Amino acid sequence: MKILKDILYKVAIESVTGSTDIAIHKIDFDSRKIEENDLFVAIRGSLSDGHDFIEKAIQLGATAIICDTLPEKLEKGITYIKVQDTNAALAFMAANFFENPSEKLKLVGVTGTNGKTTIASLLFQLFENAGFKVGLLSTVKIMVDKIEYKATHTTPDSITINYYLNEMVKAGVTHCFMEVSSHGIHQKRTEALHFVGGIFTNLSHDHLDYHPTFAEYRDVKKSFFDSLPKTAFALSNSDDKNGAVMLQNTVARKRTYALKTYADFKAIILESQMSGLLLKVNENEVWVKLIGTFNAYNVLAIYGTAIELGMDSLEALRLLSDLESVSGRFQYIISESNITAIVDYAHTPDALENVLKTIEDVRTKNEQLITVVGCGGNRDKTKRPIMSKIATDLSDKAILTSDNPRNENPEVILDEMEMGVEPQNYKKMLRITDRKQAIKTACQLAQSNDIILIAGKGHETYQEVNGVRHHFDDMETVKEILEQLGK
Repeated sequence: MKILKDILYKVAIESVTGSTDIAIHKIDFDSRKIEENDLFVAIRGSLSDGHDFIEKAIQLGATAIICDTLPEKLEKGITYIKVQDTNAALAFMAANFFENPSEKLKLVGVTGTNGKTTIASLLFQLFENAGFKVGLLSTVKIMVDKIEYKATHTTPDSITINYYLNEMVKAGVTHCFMEVSSHGIHQKRTEALHFVGGIFTNLSHDHLDYHPTFAEYRDVKKSFFDSLPKTAFALSNSDDKNGAVMLQNTVARKRTYALKTYADFKAIILESQMSGLLLKVNENEVWVKLIGTFNAYNVLAIYGTAIELGMDSLEALRLLSDLESVSGRFQYIISESNITAIVDYAHTPDALENVLKTIEDVRTKNEQLITVVGCGGNRDKTKRPIMSKIATDLSDKAILTSDNPRNENPEVILDEMEMGVEPQNYKKMLRITDRKQAIKTACQLAQSNDIILIAGKGHETYQEVNGVRHHFDDMETVKEILEQLGK
C-alpha cells in the first residue's frame, strides 16, 4: 500500500477533486484488473479509450482516478486527478509506487531499428560472465538475475518495467540492460526511468504503420538521448547517417563506435567466417563467435558500453570472445547432409539485406541460397515489396510465405510482397502461403552444402492468425523436416 500523494510526486497535475491522503493498493490502466482501493489510470489507446471505463473501474473498487478529461458525473468519495498526459503520469506514478528502482541500479537503454535484442542480451551475458548480478528487459525474455520471465512487448508498460526493476533491486542486481522501442518512448513508458547510458544501433525502414513519417520515427528515437542526464553516456553508431543526429542535443557524455569512420570505439574485420569474426578492436585483436558485419557493430556497441561502465578493456575483450549468439539471431544448424539452415529475426528491409549479405560473404558460391520470407499483418505495408525485392535479388531461390498474418488476409500480404519482385527474378520466386509448407519446400529443394535462410520470426514460438496464436517455431520446424527427409 502507498499513499496517493506520495505516488503523485513529479506528476503534472491540472486539478484535484477529493483527498490525496488515501492508501492505494495498486495502480492499473486495465479496468478489468481493478480491485478494492486501486488507482485507475485512463489511457487513450489506438483501440480503446480508458476514459470510457472509469465508471466500471469505480464499480470494481477504484478509489482514485487519473484522467486528462474529467467525467461529467463525479462520484462521491472518489478522488479524481486531472493531468496533462496520462501516459507520462502513469510512468512517474509507477516509478514512485515501486520506490524508483531504476535509481538503485545501473540501467542502460538500447534503441534503434535493428540489433537491440542482440546487444541487450549479450551485455547481460557479458556482465553475468564477469560475475555481476544482472537484469534484462528484452523482446525475447525478462531476466532477474537467474530467474527468467516471459516477455510480451519490446518495451513493457511502465508498471511492468518498474515491477521487474524492483524485483531486480530486491535480488541484488547491479546492472540492467533494456530494449527501448520507439513505441515505448512515444508512449512515455520510459519517461520516469533513470538511465546511466543509452546506445543507438541504426535507423532504417520500420514501424511506419505507427509513426506517420520516417522523420517522426527518427525524432522519437532522438528524444530518448535528449532526455539522458549529464551523468550518463550516449553511445552512437557514427557509420549510420542518423548517428550524429541522436547526439545533437544530449547533455550526456557523447561516445561513438564505427567500422568505416573515425570513432571512440573502432573495429576492422580481419576475418569473416561461418564460425565467427576476427576483429581488431581499437588496438587489440579478438575472435568472437558471432557472424557478419552487422554483428561487428553489435560487438563494438557492447565493448564501448562495458568500457563506459568501468570495465577494463582487456577484460572486456576476453569476455567478448566467450559470448554465444542470441536465440533467433543468425541461429543455425548443419544437417547430416551438410545443409545449413539459418533462422533469423530479420523483419525489416535493412535487417534482411544485412543477413543475406553476411551469408554472401561467408559462402563459397558453389551452393544455392534459398530464402523463406514473409511480412507481418497489420503492420507497415510499405516494406512488403522492398522485402521481397531484397530476397529475390540476393538469393538463388526465394519463397514468399506467411509471417504473422494477424487479422489480415495472408494472400493480400503476399500480393503486396510480390509487387516488389523484378521481372528477371520471377523464375527464382515461389509463393507458398502456409509457412510450414514453405519451409518444407525449401528443405526439399536443398542439396548437400546448400544454405536455407528462414527470416522474419526468429525467436518467436508462435504464429498469429486471425488474432489467435498457434505454436510455431522456425528452428524446431526446419530441424524436424530435415530429419524426416533424411537430409
